[in-house]
Amino acid sequence: MKLFTIDTGLFKLDGGAMFGVVPKSIWNLLNPADDQNLCDWALRCLLIQESGRLILVDTGIGNKQDPKFLGYYHLHGEATLEKSLAAHGFSTEDITDVLLTHLHFDHCGGAIINQGGALVPAFPRATYWSNARHWAWATRPNEREKASFLKENILPIEESGKLRFVEEKDGVRFSEHVQIRFVHGHTDAMMLPQVSTREFTLVYCADLLPSVAHLPLPYVMAYDMFPLTTMQEKKSFLKEALENDYTLFFEHDPRMECCTLGQTPRGIRALKQFSLASLPGSGSGI
Repeated sequence: MKLFTIDTGLFKLDGGAMFGVVPKSIWNLLNPADDQNLCDWALRCLLIQESGRLILVDTGIGNKQDPKFLGYYHLHGEATLEKSLAAHGFSTEDITDVLLTHLHFDHCGGAIINQGGALVPAFPRATYWSNARHWAWATRPNEREKASFLKENILPIEESGKLRFVEEKDGVRFSEHVQIRFVHGHTDAMMLPQVSTREFTLVYCADLLPSVAHLPLPYVMAYDMFPLTTMQEKKSFLKEALENDYTLFFEHDPRMECCTLGQTPRGIRALKQFSLASLPGSGSGI
């Protein structure tokens, strides 16, 4: 098995929205905002190569939206999904599975492309994976969350015939080395892939823990549908991750990809921060 970081660029989101009730005087030290109160955030995906499968976890925003929409989020940086795949010797046609943690536009927008006016899968040979509960939640969205669930990102997946559902069962096995965790605070039935090998266990944190700065329990995004549930899920997960020496992989941290955890007087915090390439098996067999 091999693991690869797939960078798809950076975008900007309001710092207050990203840190919820935490005062700007505190969070601005962690991720400084510009003069519009916007902070840089990564759009970082994970590629898992194993047993004849090439599994891509999330896809970033993509580029099919109109300039007005993309202008809200200030996409920047040189990285793209295609460039990042190519840097590791792959193309979109090599992907066998696209595992979407959830269907917010910054996680699934790159799954569908505009090809001659038609919305088609960006990965023509891949099976696309969601789960039935989250799919229903996203395709019949509530008023608060519907701006994040864009039909042009979601419905063409089903129309292509390539959509499949993961069984909604915590710890369900997705592949030889990957199991799925389910969390419900950020949005209903978000999936967190957990990769286990002889050397390490890595959890792709998606929006349960968008960045290292979100490790403290009260640091919960205003975007979360059920913030108290998020806090409970974080508390339980961080305790388990500390006790079992998990590696956390961050989708949105603008600087750091991974960390391990340690106990401090202030609670569980990052112990070591490092790139995925530092792990045994990242880009080489394990």
